[in-house]
Amino acid sequence: MDGVLVDLGKEIDKRLQDPNLDPFYREEPDLIEDLFKNPDPIEGAIDAVHLLKDSGKYELYIATSAPWGNPISLMHKRLWIEAHFGEIFHKKLFVTHFKNLLIGDFLIDDRIENGAKDFKGELIQFGVHYKTKEPNPYPTWDSVLNRLL
Repeated sequence: MDGVLVDLGKEIDKRLQDPNLDPFYREEPDLIEDLFKNPDPIEGAIDAVHLLKDSGKYELYIATSAPWGNPISLMHKRLWIEAHFGEIFHKKLFVTHFKNLLIGDFLIDDRIENGAKDFKGELIQFGVHYKTKEPNPYPTWDSVLNRLL
């Protein structure tokens, strides 16, 4: 979800500019209580999901991990999904730090951590690497759609 559908990097950068931010959160921004409440979507993500759904080729689910020290993030992620996708992902959300346990043909993820590199289907590594900022093999939603449609 984060870094694929949600532009969490942009939201973190915005939060880190706040001079009143507790210094603790500068090292642990994932723990900012309302960080996941209303970040912007990744460019092209909303339309791409609708195109994948409308193609009839895929059963779509969202897999995400959530910071263990920020339990409200789970609720915020769920509400974000509903606000941006309506019923498309109703009861189709997996929260896990072990994406290798998921069963499916494709996993679109920006990272190889949390089991993504060991996913049994095809990993479509999306966007940019969250640390190096280097482009992943599928840097945009257009490149993902070219692969899947």
